[in-house]
Amino acid sequence: MLTLLAVHLIAALAAPALVRALGRKAFWVLALAPASVAVWALTLTDQVMSGHGPVEVVQWIPGLGLELAFRLDTLSWLMSLLVGGIGALVLIYCSAYFSASARGLGRFAAVLVAFAGAMYGLVTADDMLLLYVFWELTTVLSYLLIGHYNERKASRRAAMQAIVITTAGGLAMLIGIILLGSAAGTYRISAIIADPPLGGAAVTVAVACLLVGAVSKSALIPFHFWLPAAMAAPTPVSAYLHAAAMVKAGVYLVARFAPAYAELTVWQVMVVVLGCGTLLLGGYRALRQHDLKLILAFGTVSQLGLIILLVGMGTRATALAGLAMLGAHAMFKAALFLVVGVVDAATGTRDLRRLSGVGRALPITATAAGLATASMIGLPPFAGYVAKEAALESLAHLDRGWVGTVVLAAVAVGSVLTVAYGLRLWWGAFATKPVIHAQPTDASAGATVAELEQPARPAAITKPAPLLVMPALVLAVLGLAVALLPTFGEDLLQPYADTYPVGDVGHLTLWAGFTPTLLLTVLVVGAGLLLFVARRPVERLQAAMPTGPEADRAYRRFMRKLDEVAADVTALTQRGSLPLYLGGILVVFVVSVGGALLTFTALPDDLKAWDTPAQAALGLLVIVSAILTARARRRLKAVILMGVGGYGVAGLFLLHGAPDLALTQVLTETITLVVFVLVLRRLPPYFSNRPLAASRWLRLGVGLVVGLTVAGLALVVPGARIHTPVSADFAAEAVEFGGGKNIVNVTLVDIRAWDTMGEISVLLVAATGVASLVFLRRRGGAIFRTDEAAEAQPVWGGGGGDPMAALRRPAGATEPVPVGKVTISSRSREWLRAGSTLAPQRRSVIFEVTVRLLFHTMVIYSLFLLFSGHNSPGGGFAAGLISGIALVTRYLAGGRYELGEAAPVQPGLLLGSGLFLSAGVGIFALFAGGSVLQSWMIDFHLPVLGDVHLVTSLFFDLGVYLVVIGLVLDILRSLGAEIDQQAEQGDGPDAYDDMPVLRPQGPGPAETGGAR
Repeated sequence: MLTLLAVHLIAALAAPALVRALGRKAFWVLALAPASVAVWALTLTDQVMSGHGPVEVVQWIPGLGLELAFRLDTLSWLMSLLVGGIGALVLIYCSAYFSASARGLGRFAAVLVAFAGAMYGLVTADDMLLLYVFWELTTVLSYLLIGHYNERKASRRAAMQAIVITTAGGLAMLIGIILLGSAAGTYRISAIIADPPLGGAAVTVAVACLLVGAVSKSALIPFHFWLPAAMAAPTPVSAYLHAAAMVKAGVYLVARFAPAYAELTVWQVMVVVLGCGTLLLGGYRALRQHDLKLILAFGTVSQLGLIILLVGMGTRATALAGLAMLGAHAMFKAALFLVVGVVDAATGTRDLRRLSGVGRALPITATAAGLATASMIGLPPFAGYVAKEAALESLAHLDRGWVGTVVLAAVAVGSVLTVAYGLRLWWGAFATKPVIHAQPTDASAGATVAELEQPARPAAITKPAPLLVMPALVLAVLGLAVALLPTFGEDLLQPYADTYPVGDVGHLTLWAGFTPTLLLTVLVVGAGLLLFVARRPVERLQAAMPTGPEADRAYRRFMRKLDEVAADVTALTQRGSLPLYLGGILVVFVVSVGGALLTFTALPDDLKAWDTPAQAALGLLVIVSAILTARARRRLKAVILMGVGGYGVAGLFLLHGAPDLALTQVLTETITLVVFVLVLRRLPPYFSNRPLAASRWLRLGVGLVVGLTVAGLALVVPGARIHTPVSADFAAEAVEFGGGKNIVNVTLVDIRAWDTMGEISVLLVAATGVASLVFLRRRGGAIFRTDEAAEAQPVWGGGGGDPMAALRRPAGATEPVPVGKVTISSRSREWLRAGSTLAPQRRSVIFEVTVRLLFHTMVIYSLFLLFSGHNSPGGGFAAGLISGIALVTRYLAGGRYELGEAAPVQPGLLLGSGLFLSAGVGIFALFAGGSVLQSWMIDFHLPVLGDVHLVTSLFFDLGVYLVVIGLVLDILRSLGAEIDQQAEQGDGPDAYDDMPVLRPQGPGPAETGGAR
């Protein structure tokens, strides 16, 4: 099962490249991923029927009891068939549905395949926490699919509405999962179903929360409104997500836990009330729609209520009928959605008032729609008929008193509505009939209803590609074929029904004789037919009836009020003052932590001030630099003093025997200093033009109290330990499991690799945030190359002219040599390739020569630290900082064009590659049979190098190395190169006017008569 998930992941990652290479034909290749799931499930049919389906368990985080557990039983087998088979057909349908020039096709294909993989993981997961992970993956991916047409407001609104509703339900479900797992002592679903914890408020709340998650995902009332709005998505998305996959996740959840908890009162009340209400409301709303897709959407809402009602009632017979309806509904509803897409493509409209003669022009499409509609309304001999007969029969014998009677009546009335809107759907799409104006046009915006219902010309019809019709026809025919073998279907699905503890055994049959159920079916079909024939009076009656409160409108009103409250709270708490924010945080820290220190602890009796006088000297240096930093009014002075304090801390690390920490601290302080200087170019030289004496003492008091609190923590916390620290065994574990002697580096890349993974992810997000604030037009700016530099506008030239132009005038010349042609006569005399792009007064030959000599040495030294860091001071982080400093020197010596020559690559590529490499190492260990991010030691011999000891965590460290370089490069590109360009183009204040310039001594040009 993990292999199939990996296949989907690989297919999703390769989808954009495949679409670029193959065009729409790439969908055929991508269809192999979900098709492999269906084929795999079919090959295991015998094992599943015998109750010996495959089980896979991989320990993920044993200490927390987290594991990747998968299991295939009857329910997950059926869902895998639907997810895989229909997913493959929908992908094939996409190859003909989208035009060759459709925008975002690669992204759409990738997300759709990823969604299919997430659904497969959801239905096979045997761990509740793992199920929740896949649950939320489907939520996020469905958001991307529904909002595919992101230029349309309706698509964006529908996608946001869907993710808000389903995420809220998912959070409620997570609460239920945690409560249920705590009560059961395990998160394994199979173990909980076999021995469910019963009784107690915690279990009741847990079950209710699980059902909230299910009804939000499956669009039951009061969350039903998100599904019709999601019809703004492309038709393949509607056919897959809203007929066969996403909305079935809620049904799956109810079906999975029903054998254990269907007898609980909270379960019965929620399932009966919400199921019956959704069944009737959806069917009623479907009768008043004119958009073919909306008819199917509200019909789907209605039938989802029916399916959850059946699988949640808690008896064997209703469970069998529910599973049969689950499969039948997936086939006929997906087929009908695909048919609507064909009609839309052929006519350019889905409004049934504008369609006429489509059945004559598209007979194969009409046939496929007719077969699927017959199955939906429950006509023999289709799968829908078999499932609905089983449902009516099981409900007729339901031993629940008046509740059973109410449920049977609701299902019967809902079935009548299904017949009516099903016939209306096929008639509206394919019948030859008079058409009317569908809506006011610009010319008839003020027309009355009577005028708009005047005859109009039907929509023009074009022949669709045969491939567009084929998937719908296959699904429609399958709905007929499976119904012809009802006994075989019963044998396949009965093992699931047998997991229910109560109720008689149900049956699936095409002919059970003349029974009350058959009579009820005839009445249902007859009443539905009469309702269809009287469709115009019914429409007028519905239009005249008050609509009552609408869930969609209530949702929008609630979200609007929520935005207003959020704005008010933000205005109250976010005052725009960073000192106020920081002061509030620090005061809370002092009150809470400092109060606990004073109340419950005492300082150690034996305190040692220092080990060596050097520590005292460095500590004094840090204190003095901190005080001077707080007193400084110039920003640059404060930054330099703060750097002095940082270097002092690095010295303390070194004296305490931590060279790795000292090296990292020095490198970090250096990079930080550069970043501050780059930022200060756009800020005033002074912190404030007004005196801060009024608040000086308050700020001083807060600072002293915070410092004393932290010092107290440093003294008290080590003595408060009652357990052996986890770091006590780090030295032995670093050698034994990490294969290295540098405890710090092995801790980062092996022992605490998850922490490092989170930290480099934060670095990536920080780099993206900084760049997004600086780049005015797009996230990825151009890479500045020397060949593209304009001679007329030197880098860092400023707007004040060149004060040294007179000194650069050759003897006897009356004009200075143009910029870019003064010192360089040939490439062989260049120290830096882009040095000539700088303004002459900004150049330093000594600096250029030094950078030329040291740059490659620094890069090689960084590689040495990278490869030796497992056993000596160094590692990927320190190595990346050194390479970053090398890039900083190239930028400072030669400007943005020199940076482009030094690193002609987008920072995002380095950031993404580094994160992907680090994560890939962890995933590789998982597939190799170990745990996530586990290290493997490989010893081998090379002819020249000799014995080589390789630890796979080196590749994780290489990912950290790339992320750090990408971060520094991104900072230089955004805070350096991009701000340079903006200043030169006048997009902001000139950053170079305040830069120091070496001015010539002696009389100026005006005094000597020379030209300026």
